[in-house]
Amino acid sequence: MDADSEFEFELAVCRWAERSWDADGPILVGRQVGTRRRRFDTVIVECDPEGLRQRALFGPERIDDDLLDVVPHAPAEWAWYRDALPDPGYPWRYVRETIHRADDRGILDVRTRGNRIQIRRRWRYPDWVARIVAIENKPDLDASAADRLAAQLEFDVALALADEVWVATERAGERVPRALLEDFPVEAGVLVVDDTVETLWQPRTLTDRRPGIRILDRGGDRSAARFEYADSDWTERRREVISERVYERGWRSYLDSLRPDCRHFECVPVERGVGPHCDAYDRTPTPSQCRGACPEFTPEPPTWRTRDWPIAGGPGRGVRDVLDAQRRRERPGLEE
Repeated sequence: MDADSEFEFELAVCRWAERSWDADGPILVGRQVGTRRRRFDTVIVECDPEGLRQRALFGPERIDDDLLDVVPHAPAEWAWYRDALPDPGYPWRYVRETIHRADDRGILDVRTRGNRIQIRRRWRYPDWVARIVAIENKPDLDASAADRLAAQLEFDVALALADEVWVATERAGERVPRALLEDFPVEAGVLVVDDTVETLWQPRTLTDRRPGIRILDRGGDRSAARFEYADSDWTERRREVISERVYERGWRSYLDSLRPDCRHFECVPVERGVGPHCDAYDRTPTPSQCRGACPEFTPEPPTWRTRDWPIAGGPGRGVRDVLDAQRRRERPGLEE
């Protein structure tokens, strides 16, 4: 399968998840989100309804790794920051920089008393994440792809950053060959996403608050496997970081890596929503194709952006505004 089909499949999985995922509360769907060592194709964050609304008080931007060392620990009353915050494990001068950044964003109260920086929380940072589900999208699941994917799934299952791990694929002819799934860990679920969505294998819940296992080397005929335990605090922090990235970006952030300001770019109706389309090549554009170096790239005329034709900012800006509005609607409280 070529790159544009894989990208199109990935967007289709995200659209399906946002509309049809079975959860007790609201969900957020993100695309290409993860950590330094592992990036997931699709991430579904199942949220606590009230916690998600309280999260909106901190704005649409993510609370990044450094801010998570400060904002959730800020006291209800004014206190010197070094008395209020746990030891970060790195120099305090970097903490001060983070405090000023939180102050600039308006998510932390900061003042100086006697040359000492004091902080006070504006709102309690909520426990808004209930579960995290990771989906690996592999529409072209042949024998070699299944072998590589099995190793990735073993890593994901052992580390247990997500509560569930799934594989989403397309049907090859009448069915998905069972032989391709034999090496997958039994803890991983399998979805077939086509005209309908079929569950071939139900996953097992992974997170039971025991330390995860980070596989360093799977070993071989003459070498033993090597692994190390992942500290539970580290795992919980990575889950927070992933959730915050999903909150900020969602999956419609694909516009950040495409060129909606090209006259050939448009959003067209597709199954379960709308999707990007290139009129010049009559296909779904990908980030590697839809860029300024494309031979068919044609910028919008400046008059479209300066004279509000046909919508403020020109068609490209209009497409971005529409998708941003959809992204905000999935996050209760941001519109208030």
